[in-house]
Amino acid sequence: MDQVTFRSDTVLSDVHLLLPNACHLMKRLNSVGQPVFTSKFRILRDCDGKDSSGESPVRESTDASNVPLDEDGDLDVVRRPRHTSCKWDAVCPIILSQSAATHSDEEEDSEEDGAPDIIKIEHTMATPLEDVGKQIWRGAFLLADFILAQASMFKGATVLELGAGTGLTSIVMAMVAKTVYCTDVGDDLLSMCQRNVCLNKQHFEPQESEIKVRQLDWLADDFCTDADLEFCWTDAEVADVHDNTTFVFAADVCYDDDLTDALFRTLYRLASNMRHSCTTYISIEKRLNFTLRHMDISCEAYDHFRHCLDQLQQMKDGKMNFTVEPVKSSFPQFFQYERVEHLELWKVMAERL
Repeated sequence: MDQVTFRSDTVLSDVHLLLPNACHLMKRLNSVGQPVFTSKFRILRDCDGKDSSGESPVRESTDASNVPLDEDGDLDVVRRPRHTSCKWDAVCPIILSQSAATHSDEEEDSEEDGAPDIIKIEHTMATPLEDVGKQIWRGAFLLADFILAQASMFKGATVLELGAGTGLTSIVMAMVAKTVYCTDVGDDLLSMCQRNVCLNKQHFEPQESEIKVRQLDWLADDFCTDADLEFCWTDAEVADVHDNTTFVFAADVCYDDDLTDALFRTLYRLASNMRHSCTTYISIEKRLNFTLRHMDISCEAYDHFRHCLDQLQQMKDGKMNFTVEPVKSSFPQFFQYERVEHLELWKVMAERL
């Protein structure tokens, strides 16, 4: 059961690619029989951009008069330092077997459980397309980096995450925000998300922050307030979202055109019902694929996402005004992952006319 079975619709997570095949030992099986792993991610807070001598690398001017030359008059190239003060330790998932842990493992685990720089996340490695929310994606790390880099902007805010998946980004947001509504759809996924929130209480409880895991189906017309359901909303929570939310965020959720359309309809409905102006941050990875339909490399999911952004900004209904702009990915990196050039962050500002 520790081997991943690949089918035609199997989707592989970025975390999976960091693991050697020999280490695929699951912690447990979830309700639909998928292997569940536990990973520990360290927040890297000592990345100051300095080299081993303590000096910050300097970029030379391109002005010809300032070009550095060696003794022979050849161009003296300033190279990237081989070693930096930023400790990029190998961060791979801590794989737990079904057997009882050894005493030393238990001690190490208990020591790290309360560490202020360790986030523990339960997730799967490979799923069908409809269950990709159970995996961890680079877009979640990019958005988490942005949150930590702009912590003062989110301090004390009420925030709503759409398509939260494993809850990683909501957990990071709760380190600075007052209330985080962590939403997705599906009892199995939401249960996994709730366990991750419980695993990381030490990060937000001292700040008296709160994460509420709730169901929010983009294909539905309203919040689920059925008291018989586990992750339903109370009337007070719905009112809190409408009255106090100032930020909405979503990490790597645009992979299906129908769901992308539903996401933007949900964004419009939420923004039009909120008392305050609202800013949405959406991370996305532009994934290139060869398609038989085009007989060429294309990125249809990303292209449709950009089309929806353009439509939202050009919309003139006399009620709402949306402004869209990209966010430069020049902010510090607090998690170890490959920040590829196709990772993007977009800002959508909504104002009622």
